[in-house]
Amino acid sequence: MPTFCRHNRLVQNCPICSKEQSVELRAVLSSSAPRTGAPHKPAAKRSGRSSGVRVSRLARGAEDGYHSRLVQGLRSSADAERLAEELAFAAARLARLREDPPGPYAEVAADGDVEERTWLAFLIAYLGPLEAEDPFAGVRAARTSWASGELPALGGAQPGPRSSYDAAHGARTFAAYRSWAARSGSQAAAFTGEAAWTPERRFDRVYERLGLPGLTRGSRYDLLVTLGRLGVYELQGGTLQLGGENETTIAAKRALGIGDPLLLERRAAELAEACGLPLEALDLGLRNWGTGRRATSGLGPGAEPDPSVLESALAALGLGD
Repeated sequence: MPTFCRHNRLVQNCPICSKEQSVELRAVLSSSAPRTGAPHKPAAKRSGRSSGVRVSRLARGAEDGYHSRLVQGLRSSADAERLAEELAFAAARLARLREDPPGPYAEVAADGDVEERTWLAFLIAYLGPLEAEDPFAGVRAARTSWASGELPALGGAQPGPRSSYDAAHGARTFAAYRSWAARSGSQAAAFTGEAAWTPERRFDRVYERLGLPGLTRGSRYDLLVTLGRLGVYELQGGTLQLGGENETTIAAKRALGIGDPLLLERRAAELAEACGLPLEALDLGLRNWGTGRRATSGLGPGAEPDPSVLESALAALGLGD
């Protein structure tokens, strides 16, 4: 009787599970029947600018027999070590946001008009901090006040590596955000929702409602994380909101060795708990690991993970001394 693996393939046809279970990988056979209809045409080469999707090929570490139930997609201790470093760095950023927020994050966290603070947080999340000595130069240049009703000055915008910025549609995103807030009466009401909601439920519901045109998953998730960490609203990510074609989800599938969103979320939670990290840290940590480029997201050049947190993550992945 045929046996199916966790990837919903026959075990002998799955390059992952066949290796794990020492089953000889069988080539997938195609039909020998002649094809009818239009003749086959070679696929046209895609232009990176036409699709808007950036694809990077990251060199993987050499397979060296590494295995961990926490990261079932990894076969290289070098890949696992780099993942631990990025997760620890992301956790350090979350701690910094709560304890000593840099740049305009401090203004978002300070006492003051909550509508202006929320509007500034949205602009930071949309444009994204730069990887430069002044990570927030682009945010300062584009900034407008909520009370003015004016959209940010996006001409010549300087987007960061996690930005949602699109020169053709940026104004539409901010107009949609203002309309979204207006339907609730204010930004504060829109982000608060029902008073009885737990921080985790509030995060999930607001994330769902913030599905605005031009606002990517990364910006949307980071906005809610920072608003929660900076104490503006009671928000806490209880899931990673994985799904779709985005850098964090793609990296999660690769590291955790599964494609099903529910199982991805479960394995992500297990990884965070074992490493002693907040689940929200996996958002930036997985993204940075998967792209091979560390976005410091406001901390600036030279920022490093906390050594004790890194040690804990390495130990959880079986890489400790």
